[in-house]
Amino acid sequence: MSKVIAGATVSLDGFIADDSDAVGPLFDWYGNGSVEVYGADPDRPFHVTQASADYIASVWPDIAVTVIGRRLFDITNGWNGVPAVGDHVIVVTHQAPTDWPFPDAPFTFVDNLEEAISQAKTMAGDRNISLTGGNLTGQALELGLVDELSLQLVPVIFGTGKPFFGNYTGRHQLFDNPTVTEGDRVTHLHYRRSVASHRD
Repeated sequence: MSKVIAGATVSLDGFIADDSDAVGPLFDWYGNGSVEVYGADPDRPFHVTQASADYIASVWPDIAVTVIGRRLFDITNGWNGVPAVGDHVIVVTHQAPTDWPFPDAPFTFVDNLEEAISQAKTMAGDRNISLTGGNLTGQALELGLVDELSLQLVPVIFGTGKPFFGNYTGRHQLFDNPTVTEGDRVTHLHYRRSVASHRD
């Protein structure tokens, strides 16, 4: 059965970007090692430490579908039609683009998060779904749709910015103790939702 894994690289104070959507040093760990790894794009190599490469190898190959918001789609131009990780991208937006120059790319535009997750699970089969951090993660938590959290914690404090959990104001949700992988300038924290939370 597929799982929904909400993930992002975050600052110590929980931000995925500053107020202008700049990531500062958050992504430096993607280029500070000697081990070459790839997501879905063969033209986009990352050079990470062995520890980070091992963590990536334990998560990325199992991702079939990525669910993102319209803001990230616009900032990245949908990675020019090539998913960053996985085989397909679902963009949650109330207005699909009409002039995007990659009409045959494996991207689907859906105007409702629950429907996006439902479609993603159908597409994913036994593989997993990656949900980007930010408002979508907050909404998915409120709807009880998140099974795991994947935080790449970078030792920097932003002070203000775009929070990983968006504007989440819901009830307490418990997660189990994380698996911890220490890279260079990043600590990979992977949490599974606690059985106690599923009973609430």
